[in-house]
Amino acid sequence: MDNFYENLAPEDIQVLDSLSRLLIELRESRSALLDHFGAADDEGLLERIRNGEVEEHPAYEAYLGARIISSTREAVRRELRDYMLEG
Repeated sequence: MDNFYENLAPEDIQVLDSLSRLLIELRESRSALLDHFGAADDEGLLERIRNGEVEEHPAYEAYLGARIISSTREAVRRELRDYMLEG
């Protein structure tokens, strides 16, 4: 298997590495937030709030945080994709 980084400039490797690490951190943060309330995803947490299975506060704040993290992950994914397509 060829080395993915073989023909990349050091600056490009650093950017790709940083974006990849950020994606992992965001994924882990979102998972931890949702796991705390026993939810698999954003909508699952919102449903648990609606059904009264978890207290609205702080669960709704966690729901909003998970949504923001999801949005941020999508933006980082687009940035990573665009960066790779440029090169």
